[in-house]
Amino acid sequence: MNHQKLSLALAAALFALPMLASAQDEMGEEAAPAEDESSIFSWNAALTSDYVFRGVSQTDEEPALQLGADLNFDSGFYAGVWASNVDFGDGGPDLEIDTYVGWNTDFSDSWNFDVQLIRYNYIGEENDFGSSDYNELITSLSWDETLTFSYGYTNDVYALGAKGHYFGAAGSWDMGNGVGLDVSLGKSMFGNSTGFEDYMDWSVGINRDFGPVNAAIGYYDTDSEGDFNFGDAADDRIVLTFSIGG
Repeated sequence: MNHQKLSLALAAALFALPMLASAQDEMGEEAAPAEDESSIFSWNAALTSDYVFRGVSQTDEEPALQLGADLNFDSGFYAGVWASNVDFGDGGPDLEIDTYVGWNTDFSDSWNFDVQLIRYNYIGEENDFGSSDYNELITSLSWDETLTFSYGYTNDVYALGAKGHYFGAAGSWDMGNGVGLDVSLGKSMFGNSTGFEDYMDWSVGINRDFGPVNAAIGYYDTDSEGDFNFGDAADDRIVLTFSIGG
């Protein structure tokens, strides 16, 4: 799928999501779900100047249109799908589709725990490029909806047949006047056979709601090992993102 067709397809889905959510609400009025466990549909969409994942551009420093949808159950279990255009160079995939299942629960009024199994699926690559699909198990512990500590593990990072680990910490604070401050710090670690060096990434940004739209601007960077691994894709950058959800 070329980028023009991809953008048109994602844009069409973007406009369809609010109508789908509305239709589901109407259905819910006619036939309520079982009393012991109900499901809630939610969706999200974003337009960003650069899709950055753990400090590294996934779109060759170009814009991305992103869509997601989730089913959230009263028991804490959830499942979802998320998609974005990507660009890893000649012959590489055009689209990333992440599918995931997880469980989320509150340990107390302040502490929340989340565990998620995610599958990174890449579509559109040429045969000689090879598959990039892999799974990752991610656990997160959050305090007071402010600080989040996470750990990710995969036995097949980047589909290279080697282990990968990710340690992350993130914080979000209300700065007043509707402005939020977000910071993050992470470390990626790889098995020796991958040829990748362990590297650090970090970000700092602010965001604010304008009606239903959230606007965010952030600064992203990695250390020298990140530059060694990914070249220009790991350079420091400013990213502007507009997102909506429902």
